[in-house]
Amino acid sequence: MSGKVVQNVIIAQFYQQNRQLGMQYQRDCCAPYTRTLPPFHGGKLAWTSFSSMQMRSLPKYQSGFVNRGTFNCSAASSATAIPSLDKVDFLKLQNGSDIRGVAVSGVEGEPVNLTEPVTEAIAAAFAAWLLDKKKVDASRKLRVSIGHDSRISAQQLQDAVSRGIASGGLDVVQYGLASTPAMFNSTLTEDEAFLCPADGAIMITASHLPYNRNGFKFFTNAGGLGKSDIKDILERAANIYSDFLAKGYSVKNASESFKKVDYMTVYASDLVKAVRKAAGNIEKPLEGFHIVVDAGNGAGGFFAAKVLEPLGAVTSGSQFLEPDGMFPNHIPNPEDKAAMKAITEAVLSNKADLGIIFDTDVDRSAAVDSSGRELNRNRLIALMSAIVLEEHPGTTIVTDSVTSDGLTSFIEKKLGGKHHRFKRGYKNVIDEAIRLNSVGEESHLAIETSGHGALKENHWLDDGAYLMVKLLNKLASARASGRVDGSKVLTDLVDGLEEPATAVELRLKINQSHPDLKGRSFREYGEAVLQHLENSIASNTKLQKAHVNYEGVRVSGFGGWFLLRLSLHDPVLPLNIEASSHEDAVKLGLEVASAVKEFQALDTSALDKFVQPQ
Repeated sequence: MSGKVVQNVIIAQFYQQNRQLGMQYQRDCCAPYTRTLPPFHGGKLAWTSFSSMQMRSLPKYQSGFVNRGTFNCSAASSATAIPSLDKVDFLKLQNGSDIRGVAVSGVEGEPVNLTEPVTEAIAAAFAAWLLDKKKVDASRKLRVSIGHDSRISAQQLQDAVSRGIASGGLDVVQYGLASTPAMFNSTLTEDEAFLCPADGAIMITASHLPYNRNGFKFFTNAGGLGKSDIKDILERAANIYSDFLAKGYSVKNASESFKKVDYMTVYASDLVKAVRKAAGNIEKPLEGFHIVVDAGNGAGGFFAAKVLEPLGAVTSGSQFLEPDGMFPNHIPNPEDKAAMKAITEAVLSNKADLGIIFDTDVDRSAAVDSSGRELNRNRLIALMSAIVLEEHPGTTIVTDSVTSDGLTSFIEKKLGGKHHRFKRGYKNVIDEAIRLNSVGEESHLAIETSGHGALKENHWLDDGAYLMVKLLNKLASARASGRVDGSKVLTDLVDGLEEPATAVELRLKINQSHPDLKGRSFREYGEAVLQHLENSIASNTKLQKAHVNYEGVRVSGFGGWFLLRLSLHDPVLPLNIEASSHEDAVKLGLEVASAVKEFQALDTSALDKFVQPQ
């Protein structure tokens, strides 16, 4: 959590009391019941009639239909003074192919910029964008599904999104607590009983970021929206917000009935069917397996009761399944050391066959085998590559730029595939795999070290739950063939993966107020650093620049490699170093330090500390 928390004592105390007194994970429902939470309005508490994570009990998924409840938005209309914002302010909310901002006050230096009026304008802009894209007959109203993760600002923003969508003349379907992959799937499911397919979907989430943040991801049946689409929506939103300023903004009484659907049960049922189908239509193909889940108090708690248990697995020892937007146990992030330690300890203490961990909105995941070995980052990519290359021999595996040389050797020399190392950013990796297929190079897997992984067979959706389903399929097939050694079948698949003795990522920050920038943007300054490093490498016989590289400067030498690149969004140059020994890693670090020392606006303190003699 960045910044100093100065105003959140009351909410933290209330939330802890609420969690202890009112929250219980209902194993027969896709979402928990909680007591009413007070949303933030300028740092003060204000009660609403609908909880920020409350989901009314809904009929279970039975024979393909559900009774649909309705939610009537009945907020009182009142004029509200809103700050003046322009297009530049809105564009600052763009985070690649997502929108992210601060939704809750209380962290010093992080003023709220994702307010209800801003959110309503963004949703109305998406509605207008969708109408332009779909160009449907006027007789049919478009339909948008809305879901959210466990953040404490979720309900407040869901209400604002619903008003914005409805203001554009579109129907609104609220899913409540949901996962990002489920929201995309809602645009593909064909079942009118569940009001599917949706023409568009919005997921309210900020992934693993702190409790005060939130944001939006947008989908159509063609997939997630790209960077240009997000920019278009934000520019439209700025114009809509200008109308709010000119005409006065108020939270109007809404006559529309917003439907509420238990779609997560549909989504979970599809995952169960996928495992049963892969196992030869066995009802309980995971019977005899003990698998623990760590949802990190995000939206992934459903996986234990709704996926694993129907397949026959024992899930006792699973932890942090109940949604809690303060994330009191650990950051829901498969890359986080504390998170991986938590799931590893759960596996070992429960003598489980496998551990599964998700990020907040379940588009990323990782695993731990029965011995406590973590299957994340390069290991997860190696494991998924082994599974995919068994099914599609020789296919190309697309990854991000920070994957190891050992992974390349594993994919190409042991598995017989091709490793295409591309740029950071899950959308970049996915789009590159799609592009390769379009020009005749077969690719079935696009995956980042962060845990974002997308398969061609799953519509190129980065779905953490579906990645774990592929692992469950291997467990089930191994058991069916007579193997009784638990998750060893997974561990065996990554046997032979060369791993470095030292692997670090150091962040070299650019001081944007330093005079050395000389009027340049941080991006221009960062590009100058990279160009100077590249020039210095050219005359160094100890180092060799990568022949094929799509991001930053990647160099091999001293039994290892380094990559210096410019962050996608922040004034930072991340430096990744891997080597067969700490001493060799330091040698690589010294080469970088020597090359960039003249750039005074670059904070090299992390690098300087790393290369100091121990």
